[in-house]
Amino acid sequence: MSFTIAVAGKGGVGKTTLCGLLIQYLCEQGKRPVLAVDADANSNLNEVLGVEVDMTLGEIREEVAKAENSKENPIPASMSKADYMEIMFNRCLVEDNDFDMLVMGRTQGKGCYCYVNGLLQTQLAKLTPNYPYVVVDNEAGMEHISRGILPKVDMVLLVSDCSRRGVQAVGRIAELVKECGLNPKTMGLIVNRAPDGKLNDGTKEEIEKQGLTLLGVVPHDAEVFEYDCDGKPTVKLPESSPVKQALHSIIDKLEI
Repeated sequence: MSFTIAVAGKGGVGKTTLCGLLIQYLCEQGKRPVLAVDADANSNLNEVLGVEVDMTLGEIREEVAKAENSKENPIPASMSKADYMEIMFNRCLVEDNDFDMLVMGRTQGKGCYCYVNGLLQTQLAKLTPNYPYVVVDNEAGMEHISRGILPKVDMVLLVSDCSRRGVQAVGRIAELVKECGLNPKTMGLIVNRAPDGKLNDGTKEEIEKQGLTLLGVVPHDAEVFEYDCDGKPTVKLPESSPVKQALHSIIDKLEI
């Protein structure tokens, strides 16, 4: 069975950057191949990792869901929906040297998607056992996990900035994890972009109030911002990067 790590947090806290660096570090530690799943509606994990994505699973889901009512049905008459989805599913898989990647894409439109979601869940269940690690970059609502489309979750890494509101947001995500009955073996908080890598007393107080386990703190680093502005994959940061070093230290302590 693969070990599934879900990374979640509200937008703008650097969650996807840390998720990409986590994937890179797992690969460097010989824990490859890793399956990277971008389950955030605002998909940009591929930019952090430096890979191109041509097709998303959300696009396939929309196409299959509309096929029955369309005069221009893209599914051949001799092929079932399940077989068609499997072919298209394989086209969505972006293959790199150390990891493969799937982008979930847009959220669901109008109408019932229960059947199509079931097909998607079946395809993911077939694929994930081929990878020792699955890393999922989620949106704050964790839609694809809460709908049961993605596999079981072994670890949830909650990412926040060092503001009270950020910590409150991940506190709500932690409650959602419990409500969904995910029961991860480990769930904890990583505070990102902390000035000088330190937390003030107000942030510490809010973390305690939310009942969150603090896994570690990642310092603010202007170089991450510069890479983003220049369109450089964040995983290309030098090994001396304080962000990389801090995250690697957190991962090592977790003994993933």
